[in-house]
Amino acid sequence: MIWNTEMERLGRGEVEKIQLERLKWVVNRAYDNVPFYREKFDKIGLLPSHIKRLEDISLIPFTYKDDLRDNYPYGLFASPMKEIVRLHASSGTTGKPIVVGYTRADLENWSECIARLICMAGGGSDDIAQIAFGYGLFTGGFGLHYGLEKVGATVVPISSGNSEMQLMLMKDFGTTLFISTPSYILYLSEYMQETGLKMSDIRLRLGMFGGEGHTPEMRAEIERRWGIVATENYGLTEVMGPGVSGECTEFCGMHINEDHFYPEVIDGETGAPKAIGEQGELVLTTLTKEGIPMLRYRTKDITFLDDRPCRCGRASMRMNKVLGRTDDMLIIRGVNVFPSQIESVLMGLSHIGPHYQIVVSKKGFMDMIEVQVELADGTLLENYRALEELEKSVHDKLKSTLRIDAAVKLVEPRTLTRFTGKAKRVQDLR
Repeated sequence: MIWNTEMERLGRGEVEKIQLERLKWVVNRAYDNVPFYREKFDKIGLLPSHIKRLEDISLIPFTYKDDLRDNYPYGLFASPMKEIVRLHASSGTTGKPIVVGYTRADLENWSECIARLICMAGGGSDDIAQIAFGYGLFTGGFGLHYGLEKVGATVVPISSGNSEMQLMLMKDFGTTLFISTPSYILYLSEYMQETGLKMSDIRLRLGMFGGEGHTPEMRAEIERRWGIVATENYGLTEVMGPGVSGECTEFCGMHINEDHFYPEVIDGETGAPKAIGEQGELVLTTLTKEGIPMLRYRTKDITFLDDRPCRCGRASMRMNKVLGRTDDMLIIRGVNVFPSQIESVLMGLSHIGPHYQIVVSKKGFMDMIEVQVELADGTLLENYRALEELEKSVHDKLKSTLRIDAAVKLVEPRTLTRFTGKAKRVQDLR
């Protein structure tokens, strides 16, 4: 099912016509109402009237996360506070959070974007949807909540944590759609074994996962453990929250809500534009946001765009799964390493569990990396030879993929930290 047939099937020419009209609107709104943008424009002699074509977006300076922090809390708002009906903030661990505001129109557009993603994933009014994202300042819980209500699903707003209750309600309420981070649904499968609950007691058929990326290998593991269809959706607080893009059941990238967000991919170092299909850093411009418009926001997420027709019938531009973030990329002895590369290797190996930790340290002047991996079966620890062979196998596969030596440490099952929110896989001790 397609939620908004008219918008999601528009041809490229019609989409770009809408994008240009809305780009001119949002540039004028930012210039007229946000001193930060007006100063940036005036500094380089740029006027809103200079934006005549979509290509002219390259004239606009980038916006960075630090710009939101420097203008805390309301410095980037384009609407007076009497028109702001909701505030959300990032879950940053250092300093003050970034704050975003929503008008009533913003909330309606947010619900519309989420409704499209739910239908892409195969959800609808027949579903009982359990949201295991945190409610509060974090955008995840509320973002999915109102989109699910819009499509007519029954919403169970349990929020994050309390795994025992998650499983109890999943069974008793007959949950069919589960929303969480991918790492949490994997943890729940382990916890379920401890409770004695059987998979036959569960009616779950679909998962919509976000908050952190996951590789195709992790998706396969989730689907194997739960017997469900697992989809990924993408968004970030700075531009709205979840709802920027999401997977359809053809699994060939995440469809972008292009009438609300204009995507670019650039060279992360030079800022130069990349062509469709070329990998680089994703940059997003909000096209309909009233409360806090974002012009050319540097997401730091690495992906590429795909404009080929999709078998699902939607014509929208798609973005590939995020490979990693420019600030998550590890440089080990001159080689770029992404945690997602390590995850892809580990998820494809037998006798290895889905939980891992990457520890980066320095020995003298040399960067060192150790990958700590849980065993699927603790009895293997009693067989030194088998353990040694498995460790060598993991090491060799990692070396082949990463092109560097990474130490491997196999640990007992359920000894590494579990996460109910975003998983923190990297411990950098340098």
